[in-house]
Amino acid sequence: MPAMWKTRRCFRLKYDKMNSYYEKENLIQIADGDPDFVKMLAQTFLEEIQQDLYFLNEAIKNDNRELAYQYAHKMKPNIEMFGIDGMKDITAIEVWTRSSKSVSAITPNIENLFTTLNFVFEELKRDFHL
Repeated sequence: MPAMWKTRRCFRLKYDKMNSYYEKENLIQIADGDPDFVKMLAQTFLEEIQQDLYFLNEAIKNDNRELAYQYAHKMKPNIEMFGIDGMKDITAIEVWTRSSKSVSAITPNIENLFTTLNFVFEELKRDFHL
């Protein structure tokens, strides 16, 4: 089934009814098929990334670009490991931290990242009964 695009405010999210916002197969492969380890990966992701996302947002609101860079950079490997479509937004935030552009320049990226990750959080909670 082809992917559909869902528009929200000023950004677009790829939404495929048959697939999720993360790649469970990546986790199964990393965990070598161990369902307890897969669940632990999901739990750890929820705990760490929700907190990192909050602090990333606070750093951006306070124009603390160095701290924003650190949180964005810290989140990258987890987003990649889970196969989440958010690397473009994370990279845009990192590039912004090294520029003199206003926050409005990355607002669509921040909103897209928040929305995408919130969908992932809900799916993880549902998929692993967390």
